[in-house]
Amino acid sequence: MNEPHTPQNVKADLVARIRAAARQEQFLEVVSAEEATRRFQAHLDLTPLGAEDVTLGTALGRVLAHDVVAEVDAPPFDRSNVDGFAVRGADTFGATETGPTTLTLNLEVIACGHVPAIEVRAGTATAIATGGVIPRGADAVVMIEQTELIEAGTPAIEVRRAVAPGQFVSYAGSDIARGETLLRRGTIVTSREIGMLAACGLSSVAVVKRPKVAVLSTGDELITPGKPLKPAGVYDSNGAIIAAAVTEIGGEPAVFGAFADDEAALERALRGALEQCDMVVLSGGTSKGAGDLSHRVVSRLGTPGILVHGVALKPGKPLCLAVIGDKPVIVLPGFPTSAIFTFHAFVAPVIRARAGLPADVAEAVKARVPVRMMSELGRKEFALVALVRGEDGLVAFPTAKGSGSVTSFSQADGFIEIAALASLLDANTEVDVTPIGGAANAPDLVIMGSHDIALDVVIGALSARGFRARVISVGSQGGVSALKRGQCYIAPVHLVDPETGTYNTHLADKDHELVHGWQRSQGIMFRKGDVRFEGRNAQQALAAALADPSCLMVNRNAGAGTRVLIDKLLNGARPPGYANQPKSHNAVAVSIAQKRSDWGVGIEPVARLYGLDFIPVSPEHFDFLVATARRDLPAVKAFLEALEDSAIRKDITALGMRFAD
Repeated sequence: MNEPHTPQNVKADLVARIRAAARQEQFLEVVSAEEATRRFQAHLDLTPLGAEDVTLGTALGRVLAHDVVAEVDAPPFDRSNVDGFAVRGADTFGATETGPTTLTLNLEVIACGHVPAIEVRAGTATAIATGGVIPRGADAVVMIEQTELIEAGTPAIEVRRAVAPGQFVSYAGSDIARGETLLRRGTIVTSREIGMLAACGLSSVAVVKRPKVAVLSTGDELITPGKPLKPAGVYDSNGAIIAAAVTEIGGEPAVFGAFADDEAALERALRGALEQCDMVVLSGGTSKGAGDLSHRVVSRLGTPGILVHGVALKPGKPLCLAVIGDKPVIVLPGFPTSAIFTFHAFVAPVIRARAGLPADVAEAVKARVPVRMMSELGRKEFALVALVRGEDGLVAFPTAKGSGSVTSFSQADGFIEIAALASLLDANTEVDVTPIGGAANAPDLVIMGSHDIALDVVIGALSARGFRARVISVGSQGGVSALKRGQCYIAPVHLVDPETGTYNTHLADKDHELVHGWQRSQGIMFRKGDVRFEGRNAQQALAAALADPSCLMVNRNAGAGTRVLIDKLLNGARPPGYANQPKSHNAVAVSIAQKRSDWGVGIEPVARLYGLDFIPVSPEHFDFLVATARRDLPAVKAFLEALEDSAIRKDITALGMRFAD
């Protein structure tokens, strides 16, 4: 008989759930990355899959399963390399401009695809086009430019330059010989190989089957892209990222979608995936907190089962590696950066091996890390970096967006490794940067400092002009420091001089000049209808906020121009929420919109973007500090020209910014 649904039972159930969430389920055993790889691959078949025939039109990027032996010659006949006349070389010996040799023309013109009918006898020649079949008796071709037509009488030509036997002739099989091994197994098919196969008359070719990889995601919070985002929900980006990565490295993704944290439903999906695919990749639910159930489900799927659960990596510690029968099952961490790192480190090598592809070995480049980086002792750490060309070589600047960031990989040039036994990496340490997605190249223009949505308009214009720009948001003060260290070319700034109250002019010196950008309105952002702020000016609103202990602010990070303004407004006050210091106007607006705080200072366009109300405090100048020595670089000049472009200024004004008259 069911227990009655009483408030006491509901409370007891809630208490039980809280205790379950707080009781951490420990990892099976945290092992090194090397040991994890050894255990996992010891149970795997890493030989290429079997062969399948595909048409040439679908063979691009595939791997040849067998050697390809030519069954025909290419060219299949002796052919002319030029437009001219097929001749016997001996008939032209001694011919010069002043002493030409006369040859009678045969009554035939050999075009491509035409089988010659007349033999070239001594003293004769036959007109032939490039690619035409060399007729019987001929052993050379004289270019038409080296002849003169004799108009009178029987058709004939004067040959003004001698040719040797074989000149301007491609012999049958000189390119491809019948019986020759044309291509070796393991060759990756490119457009060149397709051309060779087509030249041999092949319409299809045997290639290694692509491993079929099931891609699943799990989590109650996941929303399929294209559907409305619910409260506390996030879009399932991992499914799309992993499926695309599988394709990139030679696999065939089978996208099963996102599943809620329901053990029975997830188990059914995983069993179905194992039946249909060669391997399974699931992201999410492999940590040790509430709702993390993937590893429990995998442990029930079969033997040998889970081989690794917990790897001494950062990011990527919750990684779970299993083999069910002979099929690998990998549970990646749910955060995007962790998922991508562990996918490329542990899953990609298996897919490449089964697809017949060689191991992906990226050539590292040397760079210098400009700042101290702390690391967790006992875990090998991978840190994403953006490459900047400094005055004394490449600089690797940490992107520092965290493992939950979706954009980290796309905005990074590579990553560095910090050893498990190191607790920090000192500033100015030289490191090896492993490139992501090919060669690691520094951009044409590096911009470090404060970010503004209107800056994206200028960067877009630069991209259209062929310049690749890198924008690293480190705050106004961080940008000034980076510029003076020679690590960027331009620093966007909005720093007020406490003594004069003016913006940015105090930053210029003999090595750095100030270029005016635009003005934007800074003010107090709050939710519409909040009576503590509505209908008041900035001074009144601030007084009301400070007088109410329940009124929670959201601050900005130290070094940001907005933080300087905030501290000036507060005049030493530290209201509730002061310690909450996100690094962007958008983060401040989101905190207010989602009721995690009540007010903060930001720019008006961002307030409008999130449906917030706004009380102006003061206009501020968003300008650009430029290294004078780099002002004449093409990318810097293009940036400064874009700032003056009337069409670009119009787009910036439409965002709510204002240019000085």
